[in-house]
Amino acid sequence: MGFSVFLTDDAALDLEDIYDYIDQHDGRGRAAHVLDQIEKAFRSLSENPLRGAYPKELIALGLREFRQIFFKPYRIIYRVIENNVYVLLIADGRRDMQTLLQRRLLQA
Repeated sequence: MGFSVFLTDDAALDLEDIYDYIDQHDGRGRAAHVLDQIEKAFRSLSENPLRGAYPKELIALGLREFRQIFFKPYRIIYRVIENNVYVLLIADGRRDMQTLLQRRLLQA
């Protein structure tokens, strides 16, 4: 039996923002391709969510309850609780991830 994958409201907004940005700058076809690839990554989490690495920014703080997978340049940060995977953040890994992770995950 696979894990159920859920997007938080923030992660859903991240995905929408990514799509809109790519649509505006690279076209609808490219935006749809990136969206498909990110959704494919979500499906892979339902099969093996523990394969993701711990985000180095959170390891430095001693936190190991969050994991990440990549569809470069995007980082998909999630948490596994029982048989559920909660996607918390989808962001371009070239951003200031330390600040973003602290703001989004640690202050929530």
